Amino acid sequence: MAFSELLDRVGSLGRLQVLQAVALAVPLMWLTTQNVLENFSAAVPAHRCWVPLLDNGTAQASAPGALGPDALLAVSIPPGPRHGPHPCRRFRRPQWQLLAPNATATNWSEAATEPCVDGWVYDRSTFTSTIVAQWDLVCDSQALKPMAQSIFLAGVLVGAAVTGQASDRFGRRLVLTWSYLQMAVWGTATAFAPTFPLYCLFRFLGALAIAGVMMNTATLRRCPWPGRGEGPEGSGVTLRLLAVMEWTSTRARVLAMTFNSLGYSFGMVLMAAVAYGVRDWALLQLAVSVPFFLCFVYSWWLVESARWLLITGRLERGLRELQRVAAINGKSAAGDALTMEVVLSAMQEELSASRAPASLGNLLCTPGLGLRTGVSTLCWFAFGFTFFGLALDLQALDSNIFLLQVLIGVVDMAAKLGTLLLLSCVGRRPTQAASLVLAGLCILANALVPREMRPLRSALALLGLGWIGVAFTCVSIYTGELFPTVLRMTAVGLGQMSARGGAILGPLVRLLGVHHPSLPLLVYGAVPVLSGLTALLLPETQNLPLPDTIQDVQNQSVKKATHGARGPSVLKSTQF
Repeated sequence: MAFSELLDRVGSLGRLQVLQAVALAVPLMWLTTQNVLENFSAAVPAHRCWVPLLDNGTAQASAPGALGPDALLAVSIPPGPRHGPHPCRRFRRPQWQLLAPNATATNWSEAATEPCVDGWVYDRSTFTSTIVAQWDLVCDSQALKPMAQSIFLAGVLVGAAVTGQASDRFGRRLVLTWSYLQMAVWGTATAFAPTFPLYCLFRFLGALAIAGVMMNTATLRRCPWPGRGEGPEGSGVTLRLLAVMEWTSTRARVLAMTFNSLGYSFGMVLMAAVAYGVRDWALLQLAVSVPFFLCFVYSWWLVESARWLLITGRLERGLRELQRVAAINGKSAAGDALTMEVVLSAMQEELSASRAPASLGNLLCTPGLGLRTGVSTLCWFAFGFTFFGLALDLQALDSNIFLLQVLIGVVDMAAKLGTLLLLSCVGRRPTQAASLVLAGLCILANALVPREMRPLRSALALLGLGWIGVAFTCVSIYTGELFPTVLRMTAVGLGQMSARGGAILGPLVRLLGVHHPSLPLLVYGAVPVLSGLTALLLPETQNLPLPDTIQDVQNQSVKKATHGARGPSVLKSTQF
């Protein structure tokens, strides 16, 4: 009896799986709010220099005549690049000549201005407080905002390595529970951070825990299979899906994965709703962090992965968890019939079905796999780089960021559901290439649209992010089909690491905007276009059996080359 058959006996899609799916989807929604939180908590309000004539009651009283605020503003602040008050300069002395009837905007010189040496005054009509206003992350310090976002995303990358090892040693549920607590603690601490460096530190620590939640709910990890050279003594990587995934059969896994992935989409909508009601950044930080205390409390009820327990030698506890699942699913008789001998028999088949792992060098050096590895990794990078570069800077679209955040969530849901249809009707390679190229073209087109055409800019941005969502769903499936079983999870792991690296770099590209406002969009658009074109070098995998060995991949290439040579046109793709 294989482990999957053992799982069917206790129930692979019953009450336990439904309850556990819901219990894990709720934290995923709140986790997404942490990822896109700084669209609101780090929003840049309209600002100008603090000047005595406007912001000091004594100085304002000494102004000549009965001058209104607009007149005092005109003599105190030079015009800015968008025809409003300059956000980073002020006049050294009031320029009274600008009030003359025949005065023009050129009746002053750059030498008459100075930086905002006394601080800034911020527009608090939309947000009562943001970290930008609290720590003056504007003008010469504007680079600190994208730097903080990259530090947060770097924490996710580091946390993936740390929590992946920890979950294989201490168990999925324990690390997941600990991650919930850490997210609650560090998220709450962030709301009370007295300085910007401490804010970045607490966000980084919270990101470590975010990686723990993502990894132990449904994502990449190392899994110590005895006798396979993995774990502490090896470097094999496997895709291990906790909770819902390790407690569901193959036929139910797609449904569970889709349900979990939609949790991220709903989280984007949830973020907009919470931010709309809470306009103070510290209170908003608390609002999206405190719920993890509740997640920490109920996570002790979650069922540990029996597969992990059995593989790591915890046989008695694994048997108890199987019997517990059987009881919850209404199959107590099947649970009582389970014995240690039955469990050991299932484990023996599970271990004997495994293969020796291959190294990363096989991906890069084996003929036919090197190109696949490079192109798929580039597609992963393009997703992380472009999505997080754009999705964390909604304010650049000069539209209602609350509505935009909701629409991104809705578009993301449609993209995830629509991708499944595209993959079955069009195929993997055309979908992968077209989604990336179309996303890039939408972004490049936005660089040409005037800022005054806000609806068009927002529509193009949403369309681009939608296609990026299609590209992500496609590459997640496509990568698994391109590589043999002995290398599949190593390839997926390399791709996800590349995506996280791209996510770290994405926000930093916005710093190029100081040279030209359209330069970041040109970079964000060029990367997916080039990646999409390189995706055309990959072979089509639709309706092909999954290769188990490197030899299977090479055999598929030979068959494809032979078939192409007999046809009316020859496709030079034998390198695959």
